[in-house]
Amino acid sequence: MIRKRLFHSLLGLLLAATMLAGCSMGVEPPKENESPPPKAGAEGGTLVVARMSDATNLDPHFISTINAASVVHQKVYEGLVKRDANMVIAPQLALSWRQVNDLVWEFKLRQGVFFHDGTPFDAAAVKKTLDRVMDPKTASPRAAMFDKIKEVKIIDPYTVQFLLEKPFAPLLSILASHEGSIISPKAIDEYGRELSAHPVGTGPFLFRSWEPGRQIVLDKNPHYWGDQPKLDRVVFRVVADDTKRIALVENGEAHVAESIPVQDIERLSASNRLRVYRSEALGTEFIGFNVAAGPLRDLRVRQAISSAIETGAIIKGVYNNVGTQANSPLGPKVFGYSPSVKSYPYDLNKARELLAKAGYPNGFSIRMLTYDRNDRVTVAQVIRSQLKGIGIDARLEVVSYADFVTQIEKTRTHEIFVSGWGNATGDADYNQYNLFHTQGGGAGNSFQYSNPELDRLLDAGRVETDPAKRLAIYAKAQELELRDALLVPIRNLENLAVISTDIQGFSI
Repeated sequence: MIRKRLFHSLLGLLLAATMLAGCSMGVEPPKENESPPPKAGAEGGTLVVARMSDATNLDPHFISTINAASVVHQKVYEGLVKRDANMVIAPQLALSWRQVNDLVWEFKLRQGVFFHDGTPFDAAAVKKTLDRVMDPKTASPRAAMFDKIKEVKIIDPYTVQFLLEKPFAPLLSILASHEGSIISPKAIDEYGRELSAHPVGTGPFLFRSWEPGRQIVLDKNPHYWGDQPKLDRVVFRVVADDTKRIALVENGEAHVAESIPVQDIERLSASNRLRVYRSEALGTEFIGFNVAAGPLRDLRVRQAISSAIETGAIIKGVYNNVGTQANSPLGPKVFGYSPSVKSYPYDLNKARELLAKAGYPNGFSIRMLTYDRNDRVTVAQVIRSQLKGIGIDARLEVVSYADFVTQIEKTRTHEIFVSGWGNATGDADYNQYNLFHTQGGGAGNSFQYSNPELDRLLDAGRVETDPAKRLAIYAKAQELELRDALLVPIRNLENLAVISTDIQGFSI
């Protein structure tokens, strides 16, 4: 929805991923002074991933898109902690951690780990990385994620403490995200703002090359501290055209194609050369209301619009049943999601009644904004058609993504908007605080909503350390957001890709 939000699916290449013997490699011949790509086998070989678009930045402190994060996160870079396959926080570069008190977190670090440039991983590397992202001179767009940390304190070479300004329950979820990547201190000094072109972490893959707009290549790290990757090389190839991207997998020139059109699922599922991969993602899509704009100031109007939109028809007709019915701004895999929250049921008679009570028995005209992504435009067109049923003329305006961001963040001229939110940390705070808090939301609060009761809940969710109590807090918050009809949840996002039958052990 806005720059700091992460959209689409996050590609996870498991260390266990293998290629069956005999699969073809779609990598071009090596350039002069480069070694040839490894041959395929039961293990090893080169995995070619065809993607819709290129990364924009590979510096964890400046990454703002999934395309970038998915190249380096958990591959080139690692964090103190990570999320496992069940979304549970697990050790990574930190062996253990504890809360000394509400304001002090202590991490015991793994020994014998080295960055790709040979620099030892230790407490000094952790401090240097965190100091960099928090330094105003760095001007990192991710700095706000760490603004509760007052100081990173070295206790001994393999023990570090985070001293907080105030209690902050989502800390581990942020450290597990790409923002929490630990960077080689030598690389920080050597490359500075050019670090994007020279990623140096501790992960299972080494950065090899980046040809912008074309491909990024990673090689196996032979000195990795953990389980060795079963792949020798990974190539992320940029192929913007959907048909060409899928054809590369069908022809054996690539092994994975991300972001496939939903209308192609049946055809692709029938192929004996590939399989369609689907898994639940973290984000949601929704129709949002600027509650400070015209008729939308009236709760009854927002309730009427909510009651006039048949989201099930959108999921079936636009998305070919990819994704599930959303009931909340949070997806089911995000900590804090409440399955008991209910959005307004589809009821045209109720919608007309609410509009009449609000003083609009004959409806009105309103502007509906989205950006030039095909599925979002189609959703907006369906919504426009549905709202005609209650007399509302939703004039559709499709703009570039940059203009969309400008309108909902800066000029605030939007009314109804069709958008979404991808959760980068797996914790409710990431969505809730950015989207709905009066002060903390800032530019992210495109709903222009301010409610002291909700602010108190979201503040409480940040400091409460008891998981059960946090769940209860966020359940109340979601109930309030839906009660006040700030948005119409459409669907919970789903990761979608096609994978060659030669590949095993792949997941997103």
